[in-house]
Amino acid sequence: MTNAQEHPEVKYGERLIEEGNLITFPNPRPGRQYTINITLPEFTCKCPFSGYPDFATIYVSYVPDQRVVELKAIKLYINRYRDRYISHEEAANQILDDIVAACDPLKLTIKADYTPRGNVHTVVEVTHTKA
Repeated sequence: MTNAQEHPEVKYGERLIEEGNLITFPNPRPGRQYTINITLPEFTCKCPFSGYPDFATIYVSYVPDQRVVELKAIKLYINRYRDRYISHEEAANQILDDIVAACDPLKLTIKADYTPRGNVHTVVEVTHTKA
């Protein structure tokens, strides 16, 4: 048995992921519409029905208003899904809801492009537009 198995401690990366929140900072160019595109190619979660792992690339595209999401924070936030049992549809919608709550963008689109499993390829795209 290795030392890690004898003393199952929470690793620093696991702690950072668990404690991670969507941190924002002031938009450096408020009033100017521009698009921020973020690609997260290592998204994982678990199927709520089978427990099998699901893998996806998450595409985040948004036009900020007053706040911008910090990149390390979004990385840690996305990694929180790795052991979560959640459907493709709910994952995409939850990510959208959380980013909207964090930075209230003018427009946000989340595209969740899942790796095919069992000959089925799923892409879920959800959009928010500020009223």
